[in-house]
Amino acid sequence: MNSKININKIECHSLEKRNLILIFNKIPAYARMTGKIFLFLAFVICQFTSSYSQDSTISYQIQKNIFSDLEKNKIKYIQKLIDSVGIAAPIPNEVLVKHAAFTTSYNPSHRVPNYVVHVIPKDILYGSATRTNDFRPDPAIKQNMSDSTDYWYSGFDRGHLAASADFKWNRYALSESYFYSNIIPQNKELNQGAWNKLEMQVREWAIDNNELIVVTGPILQDNLPKIPQGSFKVSIPEYIFKIVVDYYAPDFKAIAFIYPNKNVPFELDKHVVSIDSIEKLSGIDFFPKMENEIENTLEAQQDITAFEKNYFKNSSSKISSKNYGKGKINTTQVKEYIDKQACVCGKVVSTKYNENGKTNPTYINLDKKYPEHVFTIMIFGQDRSHFSYVPEVYLQGKEICVKGKISEYKGSPQIIANKENQIEILSK
Repeated sequence: MNSKININKIECHSLEKRNLILIFNKIPAYARMTGKIFLFLAFVICQFTSSYSQDSTISYQIQKNIFSDLEKNKIKYIQKLIDSVGIAAPIPNEVLVKHAAFTTSYNPSHRVPNYVVHVIPKDILYGSATRTNDFRPDPAIKQNMSDSTDYWYSGFDRGHLAASADFKWNRYALSESYFYSNIIPQNKELNQGAWNKLEMQVREWAIDNNELIVVTGPILQDNLPKIPQGSFKVSIPEYIFKIVVDYYAPDFKAIAFIYPNKNVPFELDKHVVSIDSIEKLSGIDFFPKMENEIENTLEAQQDITAFEKNYFKNSSSKISSKNYGKGKINTTQVKEYIDKQACVCGKVVSTKYNENGKTNPTYINLDKKYPEHVFTIMIFGQDRSHFSYVPEVYLQGKEICVKGKISEYKGSPQIIANKENQIEILSK
């Protein structure tokens, strides 16, 4: 897709133009090869639907059909990419099943997957589908399929390999991620802590890099412990890996991680490994369909800065324990003030404005950047007009204080700022 297309120069009724811009944002990487696709859609939406401007029902249905076609084409593209690049060499006794947006290699002996491969498109940024929690057996697998009786009250989380949030661009694909062919028994603290942060980080990289191929799985071996209920045959892996590949020329790059299946700190750099090392541990040959030169290069890489340029600079920065004066606290103290009014001070190290989110939120992180953030200022889209500056731009790098009630969102402290006077700038 030619990203230089100027939508504003296309003659269009204002209502249809808003829908046109929305569709333009939703067109994924596979359509980038030509601008003709978009110009055709522009003609259809602007000319055809405007002729029915007096009948909003007809106009809405036409636009709905266009969105549906885009979603279907996106799924076809993802399936093709997985088939042509993502599937590993055959594994003895595996059951290979292709779903709408992921493929699983199921291991009937261990009753968990060998691995799951999926694609995270850049337009996950615009996805709005939420958790379905409809855990269920995979209907395509008849042999030794695990189910809810294996996991209920087992003491383990039902850990997704392909994270459900990676499919929020399509509700059907998201629901399929709850098949037990995408689940392993995972330590609760790991699943909700460091592993969740890893998944969030990979989604950020997908947005930054247009699209990523992701392969996730357990390290399976003989004599693994079993869940002591249900079938008594679901293996509990000791280690879990995640492989991330940017398959767009000329910047082919890859990175992989392996975490023990227990409560450990996020510490991303301490868990970086090469794909080669995961192949040795798992006995799986990944990416055999790639050109040998590209495969060999990618599988040897383990440089985190290829995806996160300033990772070590940001990770090495220590949280300030500075005394900001009477009535002010720093971010090391903030958890002691949950559900209380306080004035929190620190340095703005990362910002983000999600103009396509449900509430168009702006995130201002103090002292530690996302996803290792320790405190966030949240500004909802409806409140941005209350600021005389662009928050995510003007506040970056500044030392500030914010006043308000401290709440928690997914375990991370935050203050919602809806007025400019809540924020005091200490240094520029």
